[in-house]
Amino acid sequence: MCDYSLQNVSTRPAAVGDQLVTRDFRTGTRGFADVATPSVAICLLPGTEIAFPEGLPVVHRTLLGWRRKPVRYYTAIFRQINKQVLNVHHDALEFPDGHVMLLAPWNDRVLDVTSSQVI
Repeated sequence: MCDYSLQNVSTRPAAVGDQLVTRDFRTGTRGFADVATPSVAICLLPGTEIAFPEGLPVVHRTLLGWRRKPVRYYTAIFRQINKQVLNVHHDALEFPDGHVMLLAPWNDRVLDVTSSQVI
């Protein structure tokens, strides 16, 4: 995670057991922060598994834009997508059913780092 858009923000690597929240760092992008120190960006490696203690309800849309029943996810894997495209957000979560969602449009959400795949 911690790419050029967070170069002017204090950062640290993620650790198993961290409780994180998504946060707007006022740099034009969102990132992960520790609940205890929200001004520090937390860096995740692609492949890191994270958990949502309360579950994360996501509403999928059909090809015609119709809303489906929300799905509640409890785990996801951090990914970076579309890295060959410049000036777009790359940080995303991949859910167990294969659905991928960018982090940029998120509101603040709490999650836990559960995997040992950390920096």
